[in-house]
Amino acid sequence: MNYPLRNPVLFLVVLSIFIMSCQSNPNKVDSIENIRPEIIESELNADEEEIKASIEKLLFAAGNYNIEELVDMVSDKAMIGYSSLRDGVWFNKELSIDEYFANAKNRKPRPFNEIVSDYTFLVTEGRMALVKADAIVYKLGIPGAREINHFTLMKENENWKFLNISWTAIRIEEENRIYDVDIFARSYAQAWCSKRPDFVAMYFTENGSLQVNDGDPANGRDAISKVAQGFMTDLPDMMVHFDSLVTKSNATEFYWTLIATNSGPGGTGNKVKLSGYELWQLDSLGLIKSSLGRFPTEEYTRQLEFGIDN
Repeated sequence: MNYPLRNPVLFLVVLSIFIMSCQSNPNKVDSIENIRPEIIESELNADEEEIKASIEKLLFAAGNYNIEELVDMVSDKAMIGYSSLRDGVWFNKELSIDEYFANAKNRKPRPFNEIVSDYTFLVTEGRMALVKADAIVYKLGIPGAREINHFTLMKENENWKFLNISWTAIRIEEENRIYDVDIFARSYAQAWCSKRPDFVAMYFTENGSLQVNDGDPANGRDAISKVAQGFMTDLPDMMVHFDSLVTKSNATEFYWTLIATNSGPGGTGNKVKLSGYELWQLDSLGLIKSSLGRFPTEEYTRQLEFGIDN
């Protein structure tokens, strides 16, 4: 049976209360079994694709503490701002980009991996852009915080420059900080691109080992750092891409592709591209106890001498 609406104002008040009661608490990350966000794929136009690529490059460089690359991407007048929730109280911080870089140089860095699940774009005439990016920040495969990033960008000499970078951060509850081996593998590949060999070693246990092909195992983080430094010196622009992960009952297989230029001291200047894998034994915390790395040595040597096009 239908009744006429006699008090529209009252109806709107009740409706508003109902809507508010259905909203989740924005100051708390929902309790879910696995905190990894479902990445929302949507069709982007050319400007949005460029901007997304710029943001992902920025987050990649930030996770590796690659200050030189970050300097090239941001305006020298850029501002940083963030608001973090601690014990139910929001704390704000504002600083110039120069202050941010100075602080970063004085800090003992640790690698992190920031994965964006959803983007919202507002682009004006292909020149200015406001972007919201919903992300989870991981360290060594464990989610630490949910960050809602806000970026302001301007097109300069056909490249997007960051004018403002700001975000809110909410710590993920302890029960939801669940180790994710796929994220760990992605982060490990990112560390190999960091130009920081100690970042690679952090993915191993204190007494972990890394063996490359038939070479002697590097035992301990210092020795592992030296192995990573050797590759980073010979291949300064090295990019390691995470291809896939195969988890077996007795080991975990990490497959990768390396793209680089042999432009280090005494290098040939030739391009290198090859794929390989590491056979991991992981400890109870998900760190690497031992890794046996394999890649085609003869093909690598050939590419160093002749490049990948010959």
